[in-house]
Amino acid sequence: MHRNTKRLLLLAAAVIGPAHALAQASSSAPATQAQIDALQQSIKNAQSSADNAWMLVSAALVLLMTGPGLALFYGGLVRRKNILSTMMQSFAMMGLVTILWAVVGYSIAFGHGNAVVGGFEHLFLRGVGLGPSAYAPTIPEQTYMIYQLMFAIITPALITGAFAERMKFSAMALFLSLWSLLVYSPMAHMVWGIGGFLNANGGSVPSLDFAGGTVVHVTSGVSALVTALYLGKRIGYPKTAMPPHSMVLSFIGACLLWVGWFGFNAGSALNAGPLATSAFVNTHFAAAAAALGWTIAEWIHNGKPTALGAISGAVAGLVAITPASGFVQPMSALAIGLLAGGFCFFMVFMVKSRFGYDDSLDAFGVHGAGGTLGAILTGIFAVSAINAALGNDASGKPIPTGVLDGHWSQLLNQAAGVAIAWTLSAVGTLLLLFIVDKIVGLRVSPDDENTGLDLSQHGEEGYDFNN
Repeated sequence: MHRNTKRLLLLAAAVIGPAHALAQASSSAPATQAQIDALQQSIKNAQSSADNAWMLVSAALVLLMTGPGLALFYGGLVRRKNILSTMMQSFAMMGLVTILWAVVGYSIAFGHGNAVVGGFEHLFLRGVGLGPSAYAPTIPEQTYMIYQLMFAIITPALITGAFAERMKFSAMALFLSLWSLLVYSPMAHMVWGIGGFLNANGGSVPSLDFAGGTVVHVTSGVSALVTALYLGKRIGYPKTAMPPHSMVLSFIGACLLWVGWFGFNAGSALNAGPLATSAFVNTHFAAAAAALGWTIAEWIHNGKPTALGAISGAVAGLVAITPASGFVQPMSALAIGLLAGGFCFFMVFMVKSRFGYDDSLDAFGVHGAGGTLGAILTGIFAVSAINAALGNDASGKPIPTGVLDGHWSQLLNQAAGVAIAWTLSAVGTLLLLFIVDKIVGLRVSPDDENTGLDLSQHGEEGYDFNN
């Protein structure tokens, strides 16, 4: 006992560095229980510091995805007269959702409520302090809260791609504020909240969603489609050509999204351990494979590979791997990415053209379709060797996770999660659009649309060539 304790103290001195540990190790007297407890506390503090540092960096990376990542990506894809209004929509979510999250959103999503919605115990962040979180015991609850806030910010911002160039700023602000509380927060609770209906750890229908396939991408993508259909097409669409005004901006934005996604997925491990590494690797592999998949499909279909196709494919792969990132092996991530690239290309070029809806920046074709595919493929490729998310059996062995593990019924659970996300998003979005339309009106006037939303909604221009 004395020899083992002495070795522990020497290790602590090497890793942590307190001089007194070496002094105690060299002493001939056996270590006291107090000294052992102090050593264990030092090790615990070191782990907490490392995990907290990674989670704060991850939170910053996820915020980077909205501004400047999504703002530049979407901003470059619209016409020149609408760049500021489009970027302002993403920026507005950074402000509005933050306030709503602090007041009530976090409580609805992660409070102790029922299977569908959290309670109100954390209104105005009551009880959300610097102590350990019930969701991540090695980091402060405020760290967990701020990390989850970044997800809540980008999710409604993704929807703006569907109604770009034609919705009033006032309507956008009211609609997406309500949406974040009444659609996003309940979905987040069902999948990630303690006692949630779809929670993999004890939910009635355990659905695997590591970083937000259903919570973020299916909800935003389906809501985007409903919004595009409700608003109707832009003036002149599809007869009038509406190409991106700056592929350079969109290219930069897509690269920032790719980098930020490491915080999105690897950060969802909620610690700096091996699972974060697995999610990081899978995220990168899937993005690369999807960029290749979309490019090949476009090359065959249109005769040329485009920069827009390549970056759209990368984003599609990032979307599809999101729910699976912490459950699958690297070769499975490549397969998911390759499938997502081809499938999302099909949705954007074939399905959208066939039905003629005006999803301006393909929010549904990439996020709705890619998120749905990724959630289903998670049920196929998830393995307990990476993440024993469903726990252990009576003998202590990990419960099989997905089809590759022999757990075929997980496909049904994944389909149930997707169906609930689709239903909540479609019904909730339709009701909110109707209400907001009656209160402030949704769409700008034809004159304002022709002028451009930069001038008509904000009184300024993104580019002043006269000066």
